[in-house]
Amino acid sequence: MSELLQALAETLEQRKSAAPESSYVASLYAKGLNKILEKVGEEATEVILAAKDAETSGAKDAVTQEMADLWFHCMICLAHLNLSPDDVLKVLAERQGLSGLVEKASRTPSN
Repeated sequence: MSELLQALAETLEQRKSAAPESSYVASLYAKGLNKILEKVGEEATEVILAAKDAETSGAKDAVTQEMADLWFHCMICLAHLNLSPDDVLKVLAERQGLSGLVEKASRTPSN
């Protein structure tokens, strides 16, 4: 995992024991998975809107800003579920070099 992802994952893990009033991340953990997922959905929508705007305006900075927010909230979701970015990177590594159509067809219903 990149050093940045590792450092962020460690910070997110530490926030699990922080007081909710002292940390945005701790406050999300305290509100539970539904609130975390709500934020992931909100950020995904903002990525979509920024990308649509960027296609017509050429302003791509908003896309990277919103994508950073989405990744951040996805990492909070992973940490909440006791998963790490490494778990996702392992899946991506397993898919490397495979046709997306072949990989998706090979999944079992639980995948």
